Amino acid sequence: MNTYFADMHIHIGRDITGKPVKITGAKSLTLTNILIEASRNKGIDLVGVIDCHAPAVQEELKQLLDEGKAQALAEGGFQFEQVTLIPGSEIEVYDENCQGPIHVLAYFPDLASIGQFTDWLSVRMKNITLSSQRYYGTAKELQYKVKELGGIFIPAHVFTPFKSLYGKGVVRSLREVLDPDLIDAVELGLSSDTSMADQIHELQAYTFVTNSDAHSLPKIAREYQEVAMKQPSFQEFYWALHHVEGRHISKNFGMNPELGKYHTTVCSNCLTALTPDAAICTACGSTKIVKGVFDRIQELKDTGEKVQERPPYLYQVPLEYLPSVGKKTFEKLLQHFQTEMNVLHDTSLEELKKVVPEKLAWSIIHMREGKLNIQAGGGGKYGSIRPF
Repeated sequence: MNTYFADMHIHIGRDITGKPVKITGAKSLTLTNILIEASRNKGIDLVGVIDCHAPAVQEELKQLLDEGKAQALAEGGFQFEQVTLIPGSEIEVYDENCQGPIHVLAYFPDLASIGQFTDWLSVRMKNITLSSQRYYGTAKELQYKVKELGGIFIPAHVFTPFKSLYGKGVVRSLREVLDPDLIDAVELGLSSDTSMADQIHELQAYTFVTNSDAHSLPKIAREYQEVAMKQPSFQEFYWALHHVEGRHISKNFGMNPELGKYHTTVCSNCLTALTPDAAICTACGSTKIVKGVFDRIQELKDTGEKVQERPPYLYQVPLEYLPSVGKKTFEKLLQHFQTEMNVLHDTSLEELKKVVPEKLAWSIIHMREGKLNIQAGGGGKYGSIRPF
């Protein structure tokens, strides 16, 4: 069995015609640019691009296939240089059960299945060309369709205060909204980790995935996982989520939850830290309080016991998050060590010191070891890395 790095939640900023897909996504975030960045600079082996329901994104993929730049794989997915693409979709669900909205992810093995999904969604969604649009139907009906088409279904960033399964405080159990037997994995999101999520008993049966939710090229692989499988493909990834014949998620790499922009409860107006039950800000008087993920999980937790062994969750950040890593330094590191994954995982201290200042070299090693000096985030403001 081999191991591969996978980031399965990447947005499209612009389609092949230059029109927006994810309105908040960078203009440079096209399908082709994502594949080039993942293959040549990031060193990611498997990517899930979750705006492939948009017809123009499918047209760009078809063009890559026609030009011989990408090849369809027999086990699902598309090979582009050193990276495999799994086409997917992020959908916003708001039915009478969830009183959401909540976001979910669906992945498909080929153009035929994602095309059929687009046809089905287009009469249940006002604008099929845009990302994360409101779907008019129940969450379970959506699950049934994904499974009918041979897809993978994963609730997205499940604790985020906005547009997530548990975030709003209305839903206390996924069973209120979803068919638990048709969930393939659970995406944790930037403000939580394995130990936090495992305090909720109903989540313990699922594989946890950690993804970037990238809205720009540099944010690809700010969170990702190492997957043990024979080769990167749709089928192998599906088997890894379900632990088939030795395939599994072997490591989760994610930012320390304190770096997430919704970790702590704060006033969204002035960012003053508040208690979980605060109704008004003690500093500015605002009633716009955003409950942090940590505090929300404290409300939901119902167990302290683990029912399965989890892969290690390793705190890590992209190189750009480290103080003193600017564009020129980043390019210098890639010039010497090819990909960001090589720098993060394989390059020795002595090798780093030959290329960058010793202080930065040590920062990379400390970060690799999980020794981050952090200021916690909250209320929509990301946490920050402080110099060691």
